[in-house]
Amino acid sequence: MCGIAGWVDFARDVRQERGTLEAVTRTMACRGPDAEGMWADEHAALGHRRLSIIDLDGGRQPMVAEEDGRVLACLTYSGEVYNFQELRTELVARGHRFRTRSDTEVVLRGYLEWGEGLADRLNGMYAFAVWDTREQALLLIRDRMGVKPLYYFPTPDGVVFGSEPKAILAHPAVPRKVSAEGLREILEMVKTPEQGIFSGMFEVRPGQLVRISRSGLAKRTYWALEAREHTDDLDTTVSTVRGLLDDIVGRQVVADVPLCSLLSGGLDSSIITALAHRKLGERGEGPVRSFSVDFADHGAGFVEDPVRGTSDAPFVRDLVQHIGADHSEIVLNSAELADPELRAKVLRALDLPPAYWGDMWPSLYRLFQAVRARSTVALSGESADEVFGGYRWFFDSEAVEAQTFPWLTSATGKYFDGKTLFDPGLMQKLGMQEFLRDSYAQAVGETPRLPGENAVDRRMREMSYVNLTRFVQTLLDRKDRMSMAVGLEVRVPFCDHRLVEYVFNVPWEMKSFDGREKSLLRAAGKDLLPESIVQRVKSPYPTTQDPAYERGLRQELTAVMEDSSSPVLPLLDQATVRGLLASPMGEMSAQYDRSGLEMALGVNAWLSAYDVALDL
Repeated sequence: MCGIAGWVDFARDVRQERGTLEAVTRTMACRGPDAEGMWADEHAALGHRRLSIIDLDGGRQPMVAEEDGRVLACLTYSGEVYNFQELRTELVARGHRFRTRSDTEVVLRGYLEWGEGLADRLNGMYAFAVWDTREQALLLIRDRMGVKPLYYFPTPDGVVFGSEPKAILAHPAVPRKVSAEGLREILEMVKTPEQGIFSGMFEVRPGQLVRISRSGLAKRTYWALEAREHTDDLDTTVSTVRGLLDDIVGRQVVADVPLCSLLSGGLDSSIITALAHRKLGERGEGPVRSFSVDFADHGAGFVEDPVRGTSDAPFVRDLVQHIGADHSEIVLNSAELADPELRAKVLRALDLPPAYWGDMWPSLYRLFQAVRARSTVALSGESADEVFGGYRWFFDSEAVEAQTFPWLTSATGKYFDGKTLFDPGLMQKLGMQEFLRDSYAQAVGETPRLPGENAVDRRMREMSYVNLTRFVQTLLDRKDRMSMAVGLEVRVPFCDHRLVEYVFNVPWEMKSFDGREKSLLRAAGKDLLPESIVQRVKSPYPTTQDPAYERGLRQELTAVMEDSSSPVLPLLDQATVRGLLASPMGEMSAQYDRSGLEMALGVNAWLSAYDVALDL
């Protein structure tokens, strides 16, 4: 999987700055615990930390391509290209010779053959940088769905880049400042494409390439969702979805290290796990390893709430028994999730305060840590809800009709509101309502249109678009940071761009033909599953219901309030905070108000640990 970092400076010889290259590269050690590499030309320095997945000996980076002893290009690459074998065959036919079995060399040779056109040929999750010595130019490319992160910070004479903000912040030319624009992004569950939070920092947009040369910086979109007429009937559509899933999972179970599946007992992860089990069996490998997560005493003490109607455990057992998986259940201690030391690890992985449902971050961290002890690669069911229409807001008339992001409507929005303890005057100064309105208008304005489309399909296309370009990015970020913090690669089959493109253009009536969520996916995978899972209603990633977690948060926030030097204090409505802390345990809603506690603590820890200067 790996982490990348580096910079370009056309005004100086960066070969003399080895210490800085080491500093920015080593911030990525968590993403690449297996090896470290650095390379420098006069005006470009590239660093790489490797998590070895394919061709363990041959895929070292940064990787150079040479001709007659002269370096043509150098690549630092993160991710996986799932069609690298076909591309390799094509490149060999075009005269290229390979020294390794790695997909990294295929990407490098592909760049030499096709230049920027390489991006159109890749199928996978990736973020990489190529320094072309012939053109004296750097090319940054990110995968179509944004599974792998890539940030950059333009400087007067070039650019600093990295897989995560921490790599860029380690460069002496980059200040640790956050403006009102960045703080708005933190406090609201809205992820604006290209916004890097820290002042002057940007994120390469999914499906985008950025070119930096002496002429300056230029951006180009090589992929975006398009509106196309869907002419397949229902049976053909279902079989096409199934065929795509078969091919996608078959490609994504390829690895030279132990592989597993993350299993919740829901429709999405169960289909991926069952398909992976089948594909591994066809190759004489298997059974598939699978992992689920639960909280101590959660199974017996589970209580239905407005978000989760059922516990995962019974459905996990059904799938495991149905296919014969090699399964392990990871049981977490709820009280530990509030531990400041664990939350500090989450913060260091993220470089920002967790944006919502803060207990999910440390629980994912612990889950991935336990999975990493037995596997290096995991398959996940993430993004099926955005692709196939699985969330309750797709079926809630108020959410569908609201002129805002559907996950922030009154039916669901309280679960994603971390602003409850912050000063109303600050919220007004930041212009949060205007920000939300403008962000939504931008997202809807980008939505591709199909001439002659009826009003329902047009509106549901907008709903799908904002979920696929705004909401899913927050989930992919969470999964990437928590998994890579412990050196685990998580693959996301439902983010294959071929599947996303196809389903995006299926009319809503067909997407919901049986009156339920994810109708197409259920029909495409029902033969793989026990009936209990086929009929199960959507249930999200589990959050703790143990009051010990809330108690830990209260104790920590009490300490913050008692310390006059706490940097978050000027941002809070301190009377509201004290009133909340004085209320008896259990009076506050565990899901509604807990997010306010988590955000206040997260912002305080972030301001302290990262020495952030707020420019409001």
